[in-house]
Amino acid sequence: MTEVGQGESAAAWLSDKGGAMEEALSELVNVNSYTENVEGGNKVGGLLKSVFEIEGLETNRVASKRFADHLVVSSTWTTVGQSPIALIGHHDTVFPPGAFEGYRRDGDLARGPGVLDMKGGLVVIAWALRALAEVGGLQMLPGVRVVIVSDEEVGSPEGKDVIGNVIRGAHCALVFEAGRKNDLVITRRKGTGSIRALVTGKAAHAGNAHKEGVNAVWALAKLVDRAQGLTDYDRGVTVNVGKIGGGTSKNTVPESAEAHIDFRYETRADGDKVVRDMLRAAEESARAVAGARIELDGGVARVPLEKTAASTKLMEQYGLAAKASGLGFGEAPLIGGGSDASTAHALGIPAIDGLGPRGSGFHTKEEQIEIATLVPKAQALARFLISMV
Repeated sequence: MTEVGQGESAAAWLSDKGGAMEEALSELVNVNSYTENVEGGNKVGGLLKSVFEIEGLETNRVASKRFADHLVVSSTWTTVGQSPIALIGHHDTVFPPGAFEGYRRDGDLARGPGVLDMKGGLVVIAWALRALAEVGGLQMLPGVRVVIVSDEEVGSPEGKDVIGNVIRGAHCALVFEAGRKNDLVITRRKGTGSIRALVTGKAAHAGNAHKEGVNAVWALAKLVDRAQGLTDYDRGVTVNVGKIGGGTSKNTVPESAEAHIDFRYETRADGDKVVRDMLRAAEESARAVAGARIELDGGVARVPLEKTAASTKLMEQYGLAAKASGLGFGEAPLIGGGSDASTAHALGIPAIDGLGPRGSGFHTKEEQIEIATLVPKAQALARFLISMV
């Protein structure tokens, strides 16, 4: 059978698998896997191990020091001289236990934490690979590396290295974050960063010894103003001081204060510039309040996902498979949020993103997917994979 025939056979095999895909998704969503919920995350990992029990693939856990274990699914065959295809996802979610729980079908929609972001995408990956295995097409591929990390929602502090170790040298990377309206493919994401500012002053009684104190909150206020001023919408740079704290009582000069700062940017150069500008702002703010000291922790977390000639070609090739599967196709606008697609891009691997089931409301209690897109998304992936032979 030709490669095209294998792809069409896989798509045909998938045509009546919507019920099985939804059942697997409901089991995954019904287990809370908030990033800090290690027990729940590991339970979902066990469910995923069963979901990826496919002939020709093996699943291994990568132990975590802080989060649930990460998962790596790899092809068992070796194709000399060819690079594998990387498929990337995560199984952690953003809602702690008790905040937003359980899978619920609502007509043509499925609702629940992670149904879109991104347990639905993991089901798409698994069933596409299962379909190819069923029709004898899986081992025609040059190799497959599936990485599912457990800490993506907090920036993949461990996951970045896991991904890098597994997919380095891959031909391309597809990421199955939330599918967008009209099935638009993501080729560009902003880079992300975070900084914690720790301010030290000197405590004193606000009435009896005000002059002897060094007001850490005052120094922090000066830093907040300078930090917010680094936003440059024309360049796509945003800086947001999202959380502050400090002091002990209104009649005590505060000896300490802190702030947590998020920043986004479109180019690596601008990310580095924000960090330099923040260091200068901290020095200036500390000098403005005699005796204050400001220390900064953090910096660039994820580099941007930038569009390249190779990722454009990858998007177009996936687009052919998407259209053949009855899906829409087009390029999404620049996305402000980060993902592990940026990790692949930083390794020089062409990457596209947003290939999970179509839906909306990720990171909200309105999170949902269009159930009818599960099958065509898996068909599109199966067709795309076989086109790489």
